Amino acid sequence: MGETTERDRLAAVRELGLLDTAPEERFDRVVRLAQQLFAVPTAYVSLVDRDRLFYKAQVGLDVSEAPRDTSFCRLTIEQGGTLVVEDAAADPRFAQNPWVVTDPGLRFYAGHPLVASGGQRVGTLCLVDNRARTFTAEEQALLRDLASWVEQELVVDAELERAARIQAALLPTSPPVVDGWEVAGACLPARGVGGDFYDWARTPDGVVVTLADVMGKGPGAAIIAATVRAVVRGASRRGDVADALLAAEETLAGDLAQTAAFVTAFHAHVVTGSGDVEHVDAGHGLTLVVRAGGGHERLLADGPPLGVAAALDPGAPLVPRPVRRAHLEPGDLLVTFSDGVLDTLGGEIDAVEEVAHVLADAASASAAVDRVLTLAAGAVVRPDDVTVVALRREARP
Repeated sequence: MGETTERDRLAAVRELGLLDTAPEERFDRVVRLAQQLFAVPTAYVSLVDRDRLFYKAQVGLDVSEAPRDTSFCRLTIEQGGTLVVEDAAADPRFAQNPWVVTDPGLRFYAGHPLVASGGQRVGTLCLVDNRARTFTAEEQALLRDLASWVEQELVVDAELERAARIQAALLPTSPPVVDGWEVAGACLPARGVGGDFYDWARTPDGVVVTLADVMGKGPGAAIIAATVRAVVRGASRRGDVADALLAAEETLAGDLAQTAAFVTAFHAHVVTGSGDVEHVDAGHGLTLVVRAGGGHERLLADGPPLGVAAALDPGAPLVPRPVRRAHLEPGDLLVTFSDGVLDTLGGEIDAVEEVAHVLADAASASAAVDRVLTLAAGAVVRPDDVTVVALRREARP
């Protein structure tokens, strides 16, 4: 294998993001099935790194990695097809191999290379026995089929990684520069891609901020989220928060009905000269105004999520939602976050008070975002996307 080809292959292995990761059922089930179908004591999925094999899934092994230079898998990825060694002790290529002459006394090996989405051979699906045995053409075909199953799982990961990069690119790259104000935000998808998004944009007299959460996770939710973002951003240039969400709801009514999805959203226009905040809340209800002098208020939802009204009465015209108002004095902070934050804190609405507590003395918008993310990061499991946006009116000198 040439130097350039091997360099590309190793890059593909690392891009999978699976080296030194914990076992996963989606791979474990394949090796269990392979062990049963072929009646072998050992089956495994290996990733072939620069100088080692990492066993991503295995039955019958008590190690997580092995040297590459003495492995049979090294030859499997080099030749590119199924490698069958029916009796290693009688094969000149392997008769003196340490896996053969010492424990475990390997005699039979069958391995098929695993090819990543870019065409690089990144690993193997292998069968091992300490007894010599024949391996028919039908059995080789079945092993190839199981290897294809593993490859599909690898492709899914690669596609999700690309989708995650695209989705991340759609998020704001930097906050708007507004004299006397700070804006910050962050989004942590639970599964690489997710249904949360946040956005902000300047208006002639201030700034609009948006946080939306599509029911569900994964690529489907991400597609809907991207559409909501595009419609709301276009309508927000006019600064009318109610019209912006109405435009999004009208545009998405058919898609939301077909997918049985709903979208919670908080959309606000901040007049930076006065500190006045006009906001619309579609089933979100997770926004706090934290006062510089102490205390906080929660801005409640006023109406159901986007898509609910059309689902209940498909023929009824949609109407603008009520616009509520708040006011931020110098030093005050507005923070809105997704329900993924609550999920990490037990899932109860009372956890809003825990969020308010950690925000009590946040000295900046970015500090507020960091505190919410740190609070969520303490959870053992993060079952949903975690998104937060903060806006702070700077204190007077």
